[in-house]
Amino acid sequence: MHRHKKPEERTVVVLGASPKPTRYAYQAVKLLNDKGYRVIPVHPKATRIEQVPVVRELGTIDEPVDTLTLYIGPERVRDHIRSIVDLRPGRVIMNPGAESRDLELALKGSHIPFEHACTLVLLRTGQF
Repeated sequence: MHRHKKPEERTVVVLGASPKPTRYAYQAVKLLNDKGYRVIPVHPKATRIEQVPVVRELGTIDEPVDTLTLYIGPERVRDHIRSIVDLRPGRVIMNPGAESRDLELALKGSHIPFEHACTLVLLRTGQF
């Protein structure tokens, strides 16, 4: 894994980012940004979250991604499985409620590591 890199050398995509401060997905964007990571929030309508520019879809990201952290449920993730695999992130974090058997199978088939974890907990405990 890329954990030996400094935060500013690691790109983290937040799929399901939210412009609403009460949402965990918003808090993840804020905390990643505060800790110095290069954050790319993905949201279909928002333009900025915590002053971080937002992209509308995964297909527009054309740089290496260390981590994709997932904040959408299994019903919505189905439409993104191909894009996630094509992005080839170093790992995928499935936050609570974002677990998807279909995505797990696609990731296994493409040799992309994944874990069931909470991004906020990993960041706050130095395990990210």
